[in-house]
Amino acid sequence: MKTLAIDTSNQTLAIAVVDGQQILGQSQTMAIKNHSSALMPAIDLLMQSVGIAPKELERIAVAKGPGSYTGLRIGVTTAKTLADTLHIPLVAVSSLKSIAANCVGVSKLIVPLFDARRNNVYAGGYRWQEGELQPVIQDQHVALTELLQLLAQQPSEVLFVGADVAKFAPQLIEALPSAQINPVALWNYPNGVVLAELSAVEAPVPSIDDFVPEYLKLVEAEEKWLASHTPGADTYVEKI
Repeated sequence: MKTLAIDTSNQTLAIAVVDGQQILGQSQTMAIKNHSSALMPAIDLLMQSVGIAPKELERIAVAKGPGSYTGLRIGVTTAKTLADTLHIPLVAVSSLKSIAANCVGVSKLIVPLFDARRNNVYAGGYRWQEGELQPVIQDQHVALTELLQLLAQQPSEVLFVGADVAKFAPQLIEALPSAQINPVALWNYPNGVVLAELSAVEAPVPSIDDFVPEYLKLVEAEEKWLASHTPGADTYVEKI
């Protein structure tokens, strides 16, 4: 099945076109500052370079979050528009799971994490079982200290992976001396081919129109509004 995969959930812009097990082409840029202006030209260039017309696509895969609010909106909106226009399925894959899936052959508990500011992170826990990546700890927005307490209760060793892991490394190792910081640089970044592979075993979203990213956290403006209003009021329900 010809699949276009899109991941703009963080700073990396990763796209790929695959046909079943055949990789037709991919693009991975780590320092894109404006996904809104870069994504569609990148898709167009990749599609032209591999000789695939949009009407030949049979599935769109997109990273659904968590991650950057702006990045997620751009990627998901683009994916929804393409899937709806082409009348093909849209498959959404966890951004954290996509990072964890880079770590092929790892027997440890794989913990992908993204910086969520103020010593909070987006994180999940995954493990390879019989060739498939299975969730062990659900994706969540959590204080780093709470995540480390949770991981300390796990029976197996941990591998932390993701581009933001380096900034937390001292805290991670202090709390979990036996944990490993991913040593393979490429594993830290979204990969369109990996995303496409994961989409092959996920069910399409039931409604393209109704699908929204999984932010796992309110945007800062919503948090401030909630902090300044009394829960339970009619306006509270309407504004949320």
